[in-house]
Amino acid sequence: MASTQEKATHKNNTPSSSSSSAQVLQNWSLAAPSEDPIPKAASMAALIRPAETIADPPATKTTISKGISIMPRAQTSHPLDPLSAAEISVAVATVRAAGATPEVRDSMRFIEVVLVEPDKHVVALADAYFFPPFQPSLLPRTKGGPVIPSKLPPRKARLVVYNKRSNETSIWIVELSEVHAATRGGHHRGKVISSKVVSNVQPPMDAMKYAECEAVVKGFPPFREAMKKRGIEDLDLVMVDPWCAGYHTNADAPSRRLAKPLIFCRTESDCPMENGYARPVEGIHVLVDMQNMVVIEFEDRKLVPLPPADPLRNYTAGETRGGVDRWNFRIGFTPREGLVIYSVAYIDGSRGRRPVAHRLSFVEMVVPYGDPNDPHYRKNTFDAGEDGLGKNAHSLKKGCDCLGYIKYFDAHFTNFTGGVETIENCVCLHEEDHGILWKHQDWRTGLAEVRRSRRLTVSFICTVANYEYGFFWHFYQDGKIEAEVKLTGILSLGALQPGETRKYGTTIAPGLYAPVHQHFFVARMDMAVDCKPGEAFNQVVEVNLKVEEPGKNNVHNNAFYAEEELLRSELQAMRDCNPLTARHWIVRNTRNVNRTGQLTGFKLVPGSNCLPLAGSEAKFLRRAAFLKHNLWVTPYAHDEMYPGGEFPNQNPRVGEGLATWVKQNRSLEEADVVLWYVFGVIHIPRLEDWPVMPVDRIGFMLMPHGFFNCSPAVDVPPSTTDLEVKDNDIATKPIQNVIIAKL
Repeated sequence: MASTQEKATHKNNTPSSSSSSAQVLQNWSLAAPSEDPIPKAASMAALIRPAETIADPPATKTTISKGISIMPRAQTSHPLDPLSAAEISVAVATVRAAGATPEVRDSMRFIEVVLVEPDKHVVALADAYFFPPFQPSLLPRTKGGPVIPSKLPPRKARLVVYNKRSNETSIWIVELSEVHAATRGGHHRGKVISSKVVSNVQPPMDAMKYAECEAVVKGFPPFREAMKKRGIEDLDLVMVDPWCAGYHTNADAPSRRLAKPLIFCRTESDCPMENGYARPVEGIHVLVDMQNMVVIEFEDRKLVPLPPADPLRNYTAGETRGGVDRWNFRIGFTPREGLVIYSVAYIDGSRGRRPVAHRLSFVEMVVPYGDPNDPHYRKNTFDAGEDGLGKNAHSLKKGCDCLGYIKYFDAHFTNFTGGVETIENCVCLHEEDHGILWKHQDWRTGLAEVRRSRRLTVSFICTVANYEYGFFWHFYQDGKIEAEVKLTGILSLGALQPGETRKYGTTIAPGLYAPVHQHFFVARMDMAVDCKPGEAFNQVVEVNLKVEEPGKNNVHNNAFYAEEELLRSELQAMRDCNPLTARHWIVRNTRNVNRTGQLTGFKLVPGSNCLPLAGSEAKFLRRAAFLKHNLWVTPYAHDEMYPGGEFPNQNPRVGEGLATWVKQNRSLEEADVVLWYVFGVIHIPRLEDWPVMPVDRIGFMLMPHGFFNCSPAVDVPPSTTDLEVKDNDIATKPIQNVIIAKL
């Protein structure tokens, strides 16, 4: 991802004398010397033989290590780098040009354009030989030594396209040409690899369409009459939030593209930042055809007075020493998930780079409300699948959203018309003090030694209607990885008749109540504990604490122990949290041990959690069956990315997503495992939450379990205040003393 600092500093990139040779060669690639014959069996056009067999390179080439020759190349995108703005433009132009008629091309609405993530062996090849820091050990050794292609395969883009004329959703795969082709006016586009229509689905909505929907509803005469009945003459004060229809009955089938707006009203025309969500307009049912942008159903069901203006409703301002490198990873971003973290590894002294996970992200988020009254029963949005966490992200501000030494990254994605949108400073990487990491005091001498904890944090924040969500991944010096979600923003409220109260919510102001609801998040963790690319040597063990039965082994009645159970198959691995037994799960490597002979691993430690407080026949559970358990485990499959299926919007089908995949009951005894951890919070609004809600924090922890021979925490020296992040996006020295990050 391009950073703000990088864009502003395109000066001499020649590294200083302290820079590693890996920096110098960031944009260079491997090629065979002319005297080395090319094997006939090679699948690519040009290959080179093992380093020890390569002749001395010509003087015009640069040698990075004995026997391996390097030469400049134009391609600089790592296989896991998110699509650049130029690549998105090429992909969109390619698909648009493939439209059969001008009408088809004009009707195309580009929902999503994302990178087709390559197979793991391609990533391993790139990290081994094409991008610094070079890591040849990532590739398995063969009898004749490694065969190294002189070029990486071309990058590909995956496009989800909605045709507003035909109401069809299609998926396109485009092979991208070199990005510089776009600078020649786009004459040389990419190549369409495949395209298919996905029947009976509705893709996510877009802010542009939301604005159109609001205008259509406000212009609908019966709606204007309904506003007058409530004393609302100025339609500029009215807020129409076009919520997706979801799926509750057959009337919500995806044969039509529907929205069921919620209505709110501000009080002052000269205060655009007023909290309009404080005044919900209840009793009105609106159904909008989002394909043709017309109101198809309208009913003024019940006249509920507007809540009185509350003076508290608004939210505006007016009212050490050097250490060792610890972490190594790569940052990505998608419109749907937002922040994605790839190739996570821990730098473990003499053992070097030890992989932990291939890919970490939040793939879905569901918010079901517990009020059976209209319109709250249908508020169960899929904020990732229906709206997109990434494309609703903010530009972050130093000193407000992030503090300290900061590295920012921009994000690019397409809007509905195929144009490229850029969110500057979308992702923040910074290091922060986190209290005491380790301390000991000698009781004899009274002397104490203490180490501060400094954690590296990668984060982004998004807004979905009234709520804000902050997503954080924290990397600690002692090997822990913590995922945290912060929930804040403004409550989604309901209105009350004078003197009325609601069983399913909290009255927080005259005529105003906040319904009970839940927030669920799904973290997808493609693990690779101590596994090189291509290895599938992980398994998952469940641990529960057991109280020993009274008897000869427990004569003092104080004994308890940890009992482990191997989760051998997918159906066995459908598990729930149990704080009474301190239940947690360990991802172990089946081949690697530490000094004491224990299998190395990382354990998943749940935080506070819950399950859906809904009946088994609740309609939203048809789309969100994955909420029925806190943990799911599957063997890695390239096309199993989203737990509710790719298109959860208005999806009536039961047979999609995670709950269906696990019915294959595939073996997990030694596999390339993916953890799906579902965690949630129950929000019972309090009076103190008014007018806005404070930050709620929920999350979980991945902790080393036998990964080290001992915790490295005691080896951590005091922090330094130095910061060095190179303009070429490679942090050659740690941000203070915690990490080396491949960004």
